[in-house]
Amino acid sequence: MIAVLLAALALQSPVPATGPSAPSDGIALAEAASQAAATLDRMHQAAARGDGAAYFAQFAPDARFIGTDASERWSLDQFHAYADPVFARGRGWTYHPRERALTTAGDLAWFDEILDHDAYGVLRGSGVLRRRDGVWKIEQYVLSFAVPNDRAEAVVDVIREAGEAP
Repeated sequence: MIAVLLAALALQSPVPATGPSAPSDGIALAEAASQAAATLDRMHQAAARGDGAAYFAQFAPDARFIGTDASERWSLDQFHAYADPVFARGRGWTYHPRERALTTAGDLAWFDEILDHDAYGVLRGSGVLRRRDGVWKIEQYVLSFAVPNDRAEAVVDVIREAGEAP
């Protein structure tokens, strides 16, 4: 039953999978989406456990992490420099995925997810995964604050006051 539901959802994908490595039917599309989603789940779970090795194993070697601060556009090496000391203390960060939209096309997948965080509230994660040698890896992850439109002006004012926006 679950496979049928996943297949039906995969068939609703706005971009059909094409190319030599593309799944050939709805079941295969659903399996690809499930495997890509599992990579994101492993990343979140490893971060919550403070397991840096498992966390970074979910990323491609040339991945980018774009954080909430405008200065946080990091290569994987730069992100290691930030995160490794945190993980070394046995700590991490916990984002609880609330909902996720994920689309696959051949060896590429893109996603956006709504996340809950105890201190920061609602955030959004988005990015791209690529299947390399049969394994899904995160190529880019973007973490952003979800600012309600009716509060956006106040947030921009705070950023301007800090001298970080025009």
